[in-house]
Amino acid sequence: MRTEQIRFPEGYGTPSELLAWEDVRQQLVEAKQFWFAFERPGRSPHVTPLDGIWFEDKLVYGGSPETLHRRLAAEHPKVTVNLPDPWKLVVIEGEVRTTPFAPETAEEIAGLLNAKYPEYGENVFEAKHYIEGAPAVHPRRIRAWTSFPKDATAFVFD
Repeated sequence: MRTEQIRFPEGYGTPSELLAWEDVRQQLVEAKQFWFAFERPGRSPHVTPLDGIWFEDKLVYGGSPETLHRRLAAEHPKVTVNLPDPWKLVVIEGEVRTTPFAPETAEEIAGLLNAKYPEYGENVFEAKHYIEGAPAVHPRRIRAWTSFPKDATAFVFD
C-alpha cells in the first residue's frame, strides 16, 4: 500500500499533511455500520447500510445470497463504501469478491462479529459461513480526511 495526497480542483485547497494509515484503519475497525453503493445498471445505485468487520485489509460482510446487495455485487463487483461520519471521511473504492477463510480464521471472524454486534443475539455469526466464502470488499483505494482539505489522504492498494 502506498499513501498519497488527494488532488483537488483549483480553489479547493491543497493538502498539507497526510493521515496515518493506523488512524484510518482504526476507524474502519471500530465502525458499526458501513454505507455501500452498488451499481444497478439503468437505475440509480443501490445504497444500503450493512454490518461488517475490517479484517486483514478487507471489509468482510454478509447477508443472504438472495438479498439485492449480494445479487448486485455478484453481477457488478465494483463497489464504494463509506463510513457514516462526514466529518471523519473514509471512503473505500474496491471490488467485492467471495473470499473463503481457513477454519481458524473463520472462527476468529465469527467471534469478532458476535462481540461487535451483541444486539443480534448470542452467536448469530457462524464460522461455517466464512469457511464457505463470505463477501469481502478488497480495496483499490481508500480516501480519508478529518480536516478538509488539510489532511486529505489516499491509500492506494496495489
